[in-house]
Amino acid sequence: MGLDEDSLDYHRNEPPGKIEISTTKPTNTQRDLSLAYSPGVAAPCEEIAADEEKAYSYTAKGNLVGVVSNGSAVLGLGDIGAQASKPVMEGKGVLFKRFADIDVFDIELDQANPDDIIRTVSAMEPTFGGINLEDIKAPECFEIEERLREEMDIPVFHDDQHGTAIISGAALLNATEINGKSLEELEIVFSGAGASAIATARFYVSLGARKENITMCDSTGIITESRAKRGEVNEFKTEFARDVPEGSLADALKDADVFVGLSVGGIVSQEMVRSMADDPIIFAMANPDPEIGYEAAKEARDDMVIMATGRSDYPNMVNNVLGFPFIFRGALDVRASDINEEMKIASARALAELAKKDVPDAVVKAYGDQPLQFGPEYIIPKPLDPRVLFEVAPAVAEAAIETGVARSDLNVGEYVETLEARLGKSREMMRVVLNKAKNDPKRVALAEGTDRKMIRAAYQLREQGIADPILIGDREEIEAEAADLGLDFAPEVVDPENSDHEGYADRLYELRGRKGITRSEAAELVERDSNYFGSVMVEQGDADAMLTGLTHHYPSALRPPLQVIGTASDVDYAAGVYMLTFKNQVIFCADATVNQAPDEDVLAEVTKQTAKLARRFNVEPRAALLSYSNFGSVDNEGTRKPRDAARMLRDDPEVDFSVDGEMQADTAVVEEILNGTYEFSELDEPANVLVFPNLEAGNIGYKLLQRLGGAEAIGPMLVGMDKPVHVLQRGDEVKDIVNLAGVAVVDAQKDE
Repeated sequence: MGLDEDSLDYHRNEPPGKIEISTTKPTNTQRDLSLAYSPGVAAPCEEIAADEEKAYSYTAKGNLVGVVSNGSAVLGLGDIGAQASKPVMEGKGVLFKRFADIDVFDIELDQANPDDIIRTVSAMEPTFGGINLEDIKAPECFEIEERLREEMDIPVFHDDQHGTAIISGAALLNATEINGKSLEELEIVFSGAGASAIATARFYVSLGARKENITMCDSTGIITESRAKRGEVNEFKTEFARDVPEGSLADALKDADVFVGLSVGGIVSQEMVRSMADDPIIFAMANPDPEIGYEAAKEARDDMVIMATGRSDYPNMVNNVLGFPFIFRGALDVRASDINEEMKIASARALAELAKKDVPDAVVKAYGDQPLQFGPEYIIPKPLDPRVLFEVAPAVAEAAIETGVARSDLNVGEYVETLEARLGKSREMMRVVLNKAKNDPKRVALAEGTDRKMIRAAYQLREQGIADPILIGDREEIEAEAADLGLDFAPEVVDPENSDHEGYADRLYELRGRKGITRSEAAELVERDSNYFGSVMVEQGDADAMLTGLTHHYPSALRPPLQVIGTASDVDYAAGVYMLTFKNQVIFCADATVNQAPDEDVLAEVTKQTAKLARRFNVEPRAALLSYSNFGSVDNEGTRKPRDAARMLRDDPEVDFSVDGEMQADTAVVEEILNGTYEFSELDEPANVLVFPNLEAGNIGYKLLQRLGGAEAIGPMLVGMDKPVHVLQRGDEVKDIVNLAGVAVVDAQKDE
């Protein structure tokens, strides 16, 4: 089945289209409905009637954008009309929601006259927090946007004009940094003189390029002052008419530093590329076929060609989705009245800076594990990089505040946290812990220090101020890997083979001499096994915490810290806990990694330690000990263990959280069952700490919740140890290492 048929099936499957409206408040009871509509809705109406600004407090206006088109210039399809453009506009709404959590109404107007469009859109101002104009042909689009920006008191943004300008502008900033050329001295040639090309040329001037160095070509050739005088070009093209001889695109490209293609495919030859200046920058952005192919442009010359296209199958894709969702997010969140030039510049510079940062593993995997490191093949971030939201939206919001178009203020640090929450509960929860860690960073030993992920994690921990990482391993190998990764930092390294570790060997022998380890074996373990070295390092207080397990099986990685550090003085059993985050709920699952067949004492201890962990995430624990029985409905050895553990915990005067069991999983988490059928339960709300009866159940349970319930999992977090140690899962990503290091730092702060 071809792409067209796949797309048709995708769009016509029930329900047709790609979007729907969902409610954000409860509508289950008669009272809910009376609040949502009559008679309760009168109260917010009266408030807004008295002060229209309160619409942002009582309605969805502040997070609602109107995507408006008349279908006169749909990308790749041309003038197909308003109705036929609806799938594209729905798709635009999907992108707004997916990347920036912005709601959209798509508005298709069967109107060609600019006055009619302006009048219609302007009348809709009470509905929206912003207007995104889309696929409206030039030159009418210029007039429509300009007049709407004057008439309306909310942001109006024509993405076809400004989107490509901003994204390619970010690429241009980085390309000139790489090839060492000055933006002010660049000779820039445009192929194409439509809305996008003119807006892009204007934007490059805003970034620092000289207007007199820009040559624009349309289908006839170079736009010159003589052509303008003869009336051959419209007023918008005339803006970039040059006092130069008339000629073709080939003539314009001779000795040019930059080519910007926003026209049609296949019009640039290798010979034309060879005629350009040294180390040229080529942005061939026609879709689906660029003005010159990626391979052809690269093969045309022996020097450095920095190439970008509009295609996802080549490096440096100029994709508007890197811009409009995040620009509107920042504008909406400060209730901006406009999206001005300073806000666009801020977004371009934020994108350019993000491309220089270490790329998350999830992004690398999403793009086929191809290397993504700042350089000629990576000058702009990838669209699926979630960090774009945290970089661009705050930059736009700050620019709006600084230029006086914002109607509300914000604290950037707090704002980033609210943005993280939009991407999922797990990011919101981890932000709580990471902020605590940043208040007092601790020394965290990374046992597998030569691994590239550990090195990248160390860089991020240092850069973000979460921890002071110590990489354990061969110094030369670690420093070479850091340099190869392009990480500009000097990591703290401890090399067991080239350091004075006699004291560590003595301590290991002291701890394990009566457990079968000789003095020479202790020395060899400390020198050869970074898990033992790191464990003694933490036990001796030379590091505050330790992470390991990235390249080991969990049991073998856990063994050294258990043998050397052991459990806390008042704890007999360690346990592995996963935090599972759903859209509006957090669940801690224990034990999922350590204790195979726990008795009631182990279950009680695991519950207490997991409750302490929950509080580190600012979650008040409510614990349920799980079984296939509800409060004695089945009585055997297996059901008695969680029942007895729950009783022990309730009788323990030091336990200051609600706990009950044994109970079935749905009883624990469904309020109607818990409070309806078992009103005697000690839990007045559904449990958020689930203690499984054995390792098998715990491991199966958390994985089913993660995969079928759509939860995000953080962990496993090791609880009960005398000093902070966390054992990663093999293959964990850099973000998992950073998260667990943050948890370890908070553990160390608590111990201190």
